Amino acid sequence: MRTVAIIQARMGSTRLPGKVLKNLCGETVLSRVVKRTRRARLLDEVVVATTDRAGDDPIVAECGRDWVPCFRGDEADVLDRYYRAAQQFTADAIVRITSDCPLIDPELIDATVRAFLDEKPDYATNSLVITYPRGLDVEVLTAEALARAWLEAKDSYQRTHVTPYLYEHPKQFKIVSLTSEENLGHYRWTLDTPEDWELVETIYKRFSGHDDFGWLDVLALLDREPELTELNVHVQQKTISEG
Repeated sequence: MRTVAIIQARMGSTRLPGKVLKNLCGETVLSRVVKRTRRARLLDEVVVATTDRAGDDPIVAECGRDWVPCFRGDEADVLDRYYRAAQQFTADAIVRITSDCPLIDPELIDATVRAFLDEKPDYATNSLVITYPRGLDVEVLTAEALARAWLEAKDSYQRTHVTPYLYEHPKQFKIVSLTSEENLGHYRWTLDTPEDWELVETIYKRFSGHDDFGWLDVLALLDREPELTELNVHVQQKTISEG
């Protein structure tokens, strides 16, 4: 089985424009996400899927600098973008990662892929029930499940968010949900606002600008410095209908 991680990325962002190419302690956010994803041991390839808009040309250029393959597709229909990228890179299993997660953890990627390989579902994820900090989301789905969603999903939010059609039809798809032993869903480690940026940048600075730390290292840091969580604790997660 060929397992391909597809990282979706675009320059447009309503609350933090251009966030994926912001300089995060010497490297772009996108580069951090790519490098951390590449450390997962159960992936055969990592690619970036961006849009065909001219405004996303800088993402293509950044992919060239990072020597990571790049696919370009529809901006709004992200489901179509994933489907066509998966076809181009002959993926049997697709790992969905978003570029606004510069703390994405390779061990959690591997854990989700391992559950997918062992239990053979259509879809496996650690984000169906929010027990991990936001920003560590991993989704794995079969090429067949992706193709069926691509064919059958009609609502705009189902096309924008790629996987809702799967988890909204649990009788039609075998789903595996991974959860943390401790409920840590109140932590927000994703990147969508200036407050999120302040927290993520501070975390990287605490690790001297390196990105070889794991999510448990971040958890230990926040245990030592709980005041850091106050930086973005008030930020509200956008609803699925808000994009």
